[in-house]
Amino acid sequence: MEYRKLGRTGLKVSEISLGSWLTYGNSTEADTATKVIDKAYDLGINSFDTANMYALGEAEKIVGQALSKYPRESFVLATKVFWPMGDGPNDRGLSRKHVFEQLHASLKRLKMDYVDIYYCHRYDPETPVDETLRTIDDMVRQGKVLYVGVSEWTAAQIVEGLGTADRYLLDRIVVNQPQYNMLHRDIEQDVLLTSVKNGISQVVFSPLAQGVLTGKYRRGQALPEGSRATDPSSNMFMSAYLEDNVLEKVEKLIGLAKGLDLSLSQLAIAWILRQPGVASALVGASKPQQIEENAKASGVQLSEDTLNTIEDILQ
Repeated sequence: MEYRKLGRTGLKVSEISLGSWLTYGNSTEADTATKVIDKAYDLGINSFDTANMYALGEAEKIVGQALSKYPRESFVLATKVFWPMGDGPNDRGLSRKHVFEQLHASLKRLKMDYVDIYYCHRYDPETPVDETLRTIDDMVRQGKVLYVGVSEWTAAQIVEGLGTADRYLLDRIVVNQPQYNMLHRDIEQDVLLTSVKNGISQVVFSPLAQGVLTGKYRRGQALPEGSRATDPSSNMFMSAYLEDNVLEKVEKLIGLAKGLDLSLSQLAIAWILRQPGVASALVGASKPQQIEENAKASGVQLSEDTLNTIEDILQ
């Protein structure tokens, strides 16, 4: 496993991170999830990601319990705040009240004294950015948060956050968590460039396009039994990836990967890591074998010819 610096900080994270969205506390049983986390740790993965709203806190409990056996200094743990955690008017968003209460609730579920990275899970147009960043800065000063992150913020929103932090001498945003993969490249337009310019890394989610870039879904074939695409609890974001024109591209990518002696998932992750502004690819796994295969993408270098071929396929 190779490691990269997180933005302009001195923190190093593994090129592969393990997430818990749509899996732990939901479709993956706790004992299986623990085995996946243990396998990831054994492979040198030191970056683990969760959020308060994943299965309404259950994912945090599972991740915290699984990691509790390891020295706290040996892993980087991230969680998030924004989405509703109840029916009340203050049970959502990035207000001082919600951020303050949810951080402490997350720490309790994780059974940790602090989190390494605390993400604003989305931008909140109803709350002034200075209110949110001041609250997180207070948590940084108390030693409950080490680094500030955002997820799915636009380039303009990131610039606003940085300007606000500089104006009020608050801890700066150092990491963004966007969706990014061969089939979803929106951040290349401005988010990536803005982030690199300002010393912000990307820890990207859905690098395998909800499993489509593993090659398990093939054009003209029935959906594999037991796959994410057949699970109503976790397939709500997959329809666009399963269209025929997309699966045609996937077929060509499978052939290219075979010629390089790589699996499609390894090719897809290595393609993401070609970007110097990306610190880590955040993968999900419901079996230890999946994280073991994905981890092999760390350190893979793709030639210029291969990258050009991929561009031709993705047009």
